[in-house]
Formats: sequence, C-alpha cells, structure tokens
Amino acid sequence: MRRLFDPESSQSEPRILDTGALTFYFPAPKTVTGEPVLELHTHGGPAIVRAVLGAIPRCPSTSFVRPAEPGEFTKRAFYNNRLDLTQAEALGDTLAAETEQQRRLAVAGAGGSLAARYEEWRGLLLQARGELEALIDFSEDQHFDESPGELVESITEQVLELKKRIEVHIRNASRGELLRNGINVALLGAPNAGKSSLLNRIVGREAAIVSQEEGTTRDIVDVAVDLDGWLVRLGDMAGLRNESSLEQKEGKDARIGLVEMEGMRRARERALAADVVVVVVSLEEAGGMARPHIEQEVVEAVEECDKAGKAILLALNKVDKLPLGPGSRPLDAVILDLHASFPNVPVNRIVPIACRRPHDQSHFSSPSTPATRSSDADDGTNMPALVTGLSTLFGTLTTPFGDPISASDSAHTATLSLSTTHRQATLLSQSLRHLNDYLADAQAQAHDVAKEDPGQQHAGPDASIYGHGHVDIVALAEHLRFAASCLARITGRHAGGDGVSSSDGADVEEILGVVFEK
Repeated sequence: MRRLFDPESSQSEPRILDTGALTFYFPAPKTVTGEPVLELHTHGGPAIVRAVLGAIPRCPSTSFVRPAEPGEFTKRAFYNNRLDLTQAEALGDTLAAETEQQRRLAVAGAGGSLAARYEEWRGLLLQARGELEALIDFSEDQHFDESPGELVESITEQVLELKKRIEVHIRNASRGELLRNGINVALLGAPNAGKSSLLNRIVGREAAIVSQEEGTTRDIVDVAVDLDGWLVRLGDMAGLRNESSLEQKEGKDARIGLVEMEGMRRARERALAADVVVVVVSLEEAGGMARPHIEQEVVEAVEECDKAGKAILLALNKVDKLPLGPGSRPLDAVILDLHASFPNVPVNRIVPIACRRPHDQSHFSSPSTPATRSSDADDGTNMPALVTGLSTLFGTLTTPFGDPISASDSAHTATLSLSTTHRQATLLSQSLRHLNDYLADAQAQAHDVAKEDPGQQHAGPDASIYGHGHVDIVALAEHLRFAASCLARITGRHAGGDGVSSSDGADVEEILGVVFEK
C-alpha cells in the first residue's frame, strides 16, 4: 500500500491523491508485454482516477508517458515475441465471448498450437523449396541421390498431403464462424402458427407482437439469444399462405396484399439464408378433432430448404388443443400425419410444444419420440425438448472434419481448426491456390514428358514420369515460395522474410493495425 501525492505540490504541504493504492512492479522480460510494467491499483472513484492519470505526465521522470493506443499493449507483446497473431486474435475473441461455446473456441485458439501447426506446414514448404533450389544452384557440381524427376515426385506427394490438410482447415473455419458469429435460425410457418409466441418464449421477453389476427408479422424480427451456450440469431418472419386458403377463411373476394406478399418473399429468402430452419405447424380443430394445419406454401418452402441442405426441425405447436381421454387421437398418430406431409424431416426432429402453458402435461407423453419425454416438460410447454433438439442440430453443424492424413492427430487438429479466423482462412485459401498452381504445373510438365516419350506410360509404378531437363524447377520453387509466404503472414512471425517482397511487409503492418485495434 502506498500513498500517491501530486508531484507539483510542496514537500511541506503535499497534496494526497490517494491514501492507499496498490503498486506492483514487474521487471522485463517476464511480463505480458515483454517490457517493464508498473501497475497502480487506485480506489475506483472517477475523481481519484482522473487525478492520478493527470499527475503521471507531470512527474519529472515520466514526461514521456502517454495514453496507450487501441490494442497497443497486445501489439508490444507481439513485437516482443510474447504472442503471435493467432493468439492476439484469440485474445480478441476471448474478450468478445458472450456464450460458453464462444469461450471454448477462444480458449482453444489462445494456446499457440494453431500457430505451431501453421509454422510446421511452412517449414515443410521451405524445406521442399530448398531442395528444389539446390538443384538449380548445384546440379552440375554435386551428386544427388535422387534425379530431378524423382525429387519433384516426392515433393509433389508432400504438397498433395498438405493441400488436403489446408482444405480441412478452410472447411472447419466456416464451422467455427458459426460459433463465433452465431447460428442463424429462421422460424418458418403459416400465419398464426405461433412463430412470434415461440420467439418470445425462447428469448424470455415480448420481442415480437403476438395477436390472434393473422398476418401480424410482415417484416423480419431478428433477436440474438444465448441458447444452451450457443449464440443464436432467431428470425421471426411473415407467415406463408396462398390466396385459395385465404378465400376459404374470408370469402372469394379476399386477396393477399402487396405488403404481405413482400413479407412472404423475404421470409422464404431468409429461410434459405439461415443455418437452421424451425418449421412451426399448429394444431387446429376440424370436425371435432385436432389436426395439423398445413399450408402448401410452407410445404414448398421446406422442400426448397431441404434441397439447399438446410438443417430442419419441426415444432408441432398448440398441442394443448389435442383432446384427451378415450377415443382421442394419440400424439404419435398426429406426428405420423405430420411426417407424411414433410417426409424429408425425420420423426425424431418433430417436437410437440405448447407456447401457452397447458393445464395437463400428459399431452407430451409419446414413447416413440425420445425428444418429447414428459419429464423434460417442466413448465408444461416442452420447451426444454425443443432446445435439446436445436442443440443437437447445432452440434452437428459445428462438428469439425478430421485430419485426412493423421488419424491419431485428427481430433486435436479438428478442434484447433475451428478457431481459424476469417483472416487466417483467407490466407490459407491463398496458400492453397499457390499449391494448386504447383500441382497444375507439375502435372502439365509430366504430361509433356509422356507425349515426348510414350514409353513412360507403360513404365512401372516406381518409374519417374519427370524426365531430366523437362522439369521447370524455378517455376515450381516459386509456387512453394508464395504458398509459404501466405502461411508466414498468418502468424506474422516471418513477414518480410524468406523472399517475401517489401509490399508484403506493408500489408502485414496493415494487418497488425486491424488485429490489435480489435
């Protein structure tokens, strides 16, 4: 504990700024930035904080002190090799994490293993490039164990393996973005099916207007919510119907207005852009029995979503209208009827719910549908079963692809690759493009050799298809150089080195500004 004094006050009458502040001094290099660090922990009153901050620059030995720029401490840590760019980005994700899944993703990328993997790949490319350039510089003076063709074949096999690994990282990066930015869920259904009520029930507040009048929702209402640890962006949309169904309810002169038609168009567009589509179908009384109310427009929209590869879950709403007692239809029969109308939706993805709390919870007892156990319906709405079904779909969408080369390292690599950011994925794509250029050139040169010497086509499996003097070693080495430089820019450790042009160095400075300001 130390007293902090105003440096410009007299020694006879010192002016106290804080009567008891904690002061910590951390010598370099074992600090968060790699530089000496002095921390002042003052009392938290705004006046005390302003007085201390104002007094620091007035000290004779600290006149050079200034406020840090956005992200400057992290940038200094990078320059002093305390962390790399991938760790800095993971730090930004850690600070921005709002859900459990986002926290796990950020922690996975903060350990430095991701950068180590990229450096390993870069090292492989540098070694391969070095072997090729050795042929250029010393082929006339030195004896090599392999011919140029055999060496190129060996390197090509390594490039093919690396290509597969990079492709997996790029594919998993898109899955990681779902965890980082949120999973888009669209609520699709007919008017008055209960989409707005379901949205309000999930988010726990009146986010959307609920009315008995059909067509209340015309535009899209998007709400972000932490759903069982997942960041989810729910979209409530206009109901889908056609004029024939409207005429049955309101008469022959009933027509769908232009505003409602535009709302339906936006609803279908939003559903096709979503990651998960929740189809809300309500039970309606007809002839003394409760049956699912199904609009043909909804059936067609679900078919479009299924063809687009969207994950679909069906919520059977208003199950509290289902009559109970002898002679009533069991829930299983209603679910099978619904499945017949939506055959592309598995039965275990049909969840009965009631947005209004029913008096009798026995509506939800259905032995053939595991997701609808009555024990889950703690408030009588069966919402826990719906959340469980959605969580299962989210887990499927974000399960990473494994390493295609090393099965033993597959799980670890897959988990790491989910942490790949958009910037990293972009550079991986650029590196992959240079590797594809290498493979295309190598294949074209092999084809030219085969045309000049048809006997190569009948050679044994171990025979080289690259003849001496036919391989453009310089071009192949250049492709590997560019691919390695893209990997170097991911971590930022070797930017400007190993043949990277000065313009690349300028690009890296721009990258640093973007990363650290976050």
